[in-house]
Amino acid sequence: MFIEMKAQKRSYRMRARRDQLEDTRTRIVDAVVSLHEECGPRHTTVSEIARRAGVERLTVYRHLPDEAAQFQACSHRFLEKNPPPDPATWTGLPDPEQRLLTALGALYTYFGRTRRMLANIHRDAPDYPVLREILAGFEAYLGGIADDLARPARGGRASRRRTAVLRHAVRFETWRSFEADGVDDATKAGLIRSWLQSL
Repeated sequence: MFIEMKAQKRSYRMRARRDQLEDTRTRIVDAVVSLHEECGPRHTTVSEIARRAGVERLTVYRHLPDEAAQFQACSHRFLEKNPPPDPATWTGLPDPEQRLLTALGALYTYFGRTRRMLANIHRDAPDYPVLREILAGFEAYLGGIADDLARPARGGRASRRRTAVLRHAVRFETWRSFEADGVDDATKAGLIRSWLQSL
């Protein structure tokens, strides 16, 4: 009986310790995400991560031993909280124009909601190979959307010009350029539609 009680206590302590470690890691990763969003990876320090997470610097290194681990954890958590639009939302729409406007509307809303993080990541990516890899995955997702939208409604091949316009249309930098000029999302999508119609 006493052996069973000891085993139960040990199991409880191990579970409590696991929960504590997970809570600490969550606080650290959340601190990384908020710092990357506020000031970007380039200006994020381990000291500030530790301060915000309420831990020592050594604890940060135990959970995230290097910048690559920080970037991966940040990317995972950020995308978990801010999933990009699901192409299934528009791929089944029969009308190509409606598909285009729905896709661009969803992307542009997403860009607006995540603009601070995306701007910082685009700015700092040239300095960090791991960050470039993460961004390349996102760019591949956007390229897939553009390629899908470029396909003609009745089969056949997409023209190079149509594909080029759409690859430009789905980029965060394009959205940000329009945004800087005060163009709202519906007008942005309408301008892209007009551009495609002129081809």
